[in-house]
Amino acid sequence: MKLLSTSVYVGPNVFSRTALIRFTMDLGAYSEKCAADFSERLIDPLLDALPGLAKEVAADGASFVERMRTARDCDLGEVIARVALTLQKLAALPTDIARSEPTAAEGVREVLFGYATRRIGLEAGDLARLIVLELVDPRADGKFRLNDEIDDFFAFASRRSLGPSAMALVKAAEARDIPWIRLNDDSLIQLGQGKYQKRIEAALTSQTPSIAVDIAKDKEFCTQLLYDLGLPVPEQRYVRDEEDAVSAARRIGFPVVVKPVDGNHGRGVSINLETDNDVCDGFGKAASEGGGVIVEKMIPGADHRLLVVNGSLVAAAKRVPARVVGDGRSTIEALVDAENRDPRRGVGHENMLTRLELDKEAERMLAAQNLRADSILDEGCEAFLRRTANLSTGGTAVDVTEVVHPDNRLMAERAIKAVGLDIGGVDFLTTDITKSYRETGGAICEINAGPGIRMHISPSEGAPRDVGGAVMDMLFPPGEPSRIPIAALTGTNGKTTTSRMLGHILKMSGHVVGQTSTDAVSIDGNVTVKGDMTGPTAASMVLRDPDVDMAVMETARGGIVRAGLGYQYCDVGAVLNVSSDHLGLGGVETLDDLARVKRLVVEVARDTAVLNADNIYTLKMAEHTSAKNICYVSRNPNNALVREHIKLGARAVVLERGANGEQIVLYDKENQIPLIWTHLIPATIEGKALHNVENAMFAAAMAYSLGLTLDQIRAGLRTFNNSYYQSPGRMNVFDEHGFRVILDYGHNAAAIASMADLVERLEPRGKRIVCVTCPGDRRDEDVIANAEAVAGKFDIYICHTDDDLRGRRPREIPEMMRDALVAAGVDPSAIEVIPGELDAIDRALSLAKRNDLILLFAAAVARAWKRIIYFSPADKPEERIEDTSLTKTDIDVPDGFEIVRDERGVRLIRRG
Repeated sequence: MKLLSTSVYVGPNVFSRTALIRFTMDLGAYSEKCAADFSERLIDPLLDALPGLAKEVAADGASFVERMRTARDCDLGEVIARVALTLQKLAALPTDIARSEPTAAEGVREVLFGYATRRIGLEAGDLARLIVLELVDPRADGKFRLNDEIDDFFAFASRRSLGPSAMALVKAAEARDIPWIRLNDDSLIQLGQGKYQKRIEAALTSQTPSIAVDIAKDKEFCTQLLYDLGLPVPEQRYVRDEEDAVSAARRIGFPVVVKPVDGNHGRGVSINLETDNDVCDGFGKAASEGGGVIVEKMIPGADHRLLVVNGSLVAAAKRVPARVVGDGRSTIEALVDAENRDPRRGVGHENMLTRLELDKEAERMLAAQNLRADSILDEGCEAFLRRTANLSTGGTAVDVTEVVHPDNRLMAERAIKAVGLDIGGVDFLTTDITKSYRETGGAICEINAGPGIRMHISPSEGAPRDVGGAVMDMLFPPGEPSRIPIAALTGTNGKTTTSRMLGHILKMSGHVVGQTSTDAVSIDGNVTVKGDMTGPTAASMVLRDPDVDMAVMETARGGIVRAGLGYQYCDVGAVLNVSSDHLGLGGVETLDDLARVKRLVVEVARDTAVLNADNIYTLKMAEHTSAKNICYVSRNPNNALVREHIKLGARAVVLERGANGEQIVLYDKENQIPLIWTHLIPATIEGKALHNVENAMFAAAMAYSLGLTLDQIRAGLRTFNNSYYQSPGRMNVFDEHGFRVILDYGHNAAAIASMADLVERLEPRGKRIVCVTCPGDRRDEDVIANAEAVAGKFDIYICHTDDDLRGRRPREIPEMMRDALVAAGVDPSAIEVIPGELDAIDRALSLAKRNDLILLFAAAVARAWKRIIYFSPADKPEERIEDTSLTKTDIDVPDGFEIVRDERGVRLIRRG
């Protein structure tokens, strides 16, 4: 079995709507085998090592174990996927999806399984592959130790997975549809998107004042602050050495507590000290934590944690120190081992409870009770292993939220407000939480910033409390947004120009736009990162930026195939068109395959799916979207489906002819709304660039669906042009040489044909010259189609290559295009083969004369543009040429009449 490739999908993808990992595997000699063929060697050992596998349910609802034993179509790839899933579940990482799918290649399978954390998911997949391979074909050296490998994985996962507190917060966020992103390998989490984002780590939030945290850490000052407000606190003294500590204890009166000034999780705390020697020992323990030491009066009673969120008490728990309860037969050591087998216990804060430790501190505690590790406790008798009741040292918790006395509740809320925390824990000692502290003499012994919430979300006894929900409601009160609107678009051609148009419209309307494209990531019009940025990484950059309030996500085929989408859903999704490009790459072999990939954008659209009604592949996508609205875009005003759609009151954007030319018309809720004449959109070159007319229609449809006004849309379209600086590589026109040059990035037949059609509509008076190419990784039929798209429409043809040959020979692409042009009827003498892109540009520029037009397709757009603008023709005129495309009219002028244009419009009048 050989692993050919690995893909990690971070969001919706062509296989699933959730994150998953894909192993493309060549099963080789095992491709014709099924799990049942290895029953004794594979299935039985797996069940012994992973008992959780017995609980797994196959896709058909039956037991997966039964499927392995009986189903002939249960291949080893499916077993690997299910083992990877089970490993993660046993590591307390809930996920789903486990299946194997065939590919076009013989013996090659797509092994798919879900994951919660990327690194842990990959590690689970690698271990699952190793386990299955070793069981069906054991190593000769016998060094593979299945159980050891699994234990190592659990240790690996425990160090990198979110702890129970963080998971509770994440689940509360998901329940409220609040998006979240894990920002590091610890528990720092971003909640919300763009300008609405908040951050949280444990119980510290981006709203927690740092000065309040400092106050809570300074135990001496914090106690004084609470005392000044009349809140119950024990008497305490700050001490500098053992002698000072003993003196303070005597003045305060035994028993006392000795603890660090700045500490947490009970570290360095010694309680119920009754002798001078105890105080000296306690001082040394506290001083080892660094900082100063405090001696304070020991308050009798049980230890309680009162949790306050946003000024209100949301949970209360009685904490019990680490202990074991005797059964009359077992030693304390055996009881500890038995307790640690509780699946809720783990190392540190990774589980709901912490493992019990029989360390030196436990031994001292047992000695104080006249016990040892080998002592046998009578049934029902308790042996305490710690003085303090912190969960981090093995303590347990009993929920008491419902019985907290109102005075104690108010006391806790006042204390946290006094310190200034948004989330805070009050450590409160009292003999009876149901009675007022005034009656019991209870007191606050500590205020905690960033308090642990494990004891509240999963107490050892009592009802769990929705602490995560209370935190989410504080950060994002009901009705307040957590998401920024996302507009996503894809298509074979036009997506970059359309995304730029839409981004421009939004920016002109006052929004801070985060935009991804095949050129760069831009924030508020400023380029952040250059390159093809259409995948999840680029989406994350936008959604994490704290200034962005609108996202425009250009989403390309490659990004979807490699890593899926970088967002769970979008508000508005658009597919502009589907035509031949990139076929034969990344498993996309046909136009139907390409359409299946691109339709993912509208499948995840929530509010509006915008579809090209003139393209059969996009038209068929309507049945795959659950968006509230479907908006069709059509350049054909007689499109029967669109007319019926409009009659039903649904949304559409249509190109219609009027008295002043063609105009974009919006239909919505049975209203016909003329939006803008196409000749008023600079990027359409007086309406002649029909592909940009269509791009403008999509931009308008998406902007309208995002809630922009008609005037905002009109203003944006009227101020967006196709200059190199606003839309590099997209129909950039240069007229300063006495001839016109149009530079475009088009690299497939549909894009090239659109530009060739534009040249015909411009009707240049001189020669027409084209520099045409095709990327080397395209199929031969795509190369030929590019040539055929320009055949018969130009006077001079220059065939060239990109700098990156992508596996082709230097002259292979241009020679293939030359042969295609000749086959299409082009005179061979009109064709030149010039392999280098720059050489081809130079040749075209040198051939051009006054009033000629060059259509230049190039991959290195910035370099090509510089070559164009710095070219110095020998016969360059002093004035710009007359643009006949802008002055020519189709109006037939009768004899004796002439055309007059003035403030009242255009009209015919008699001469003289």
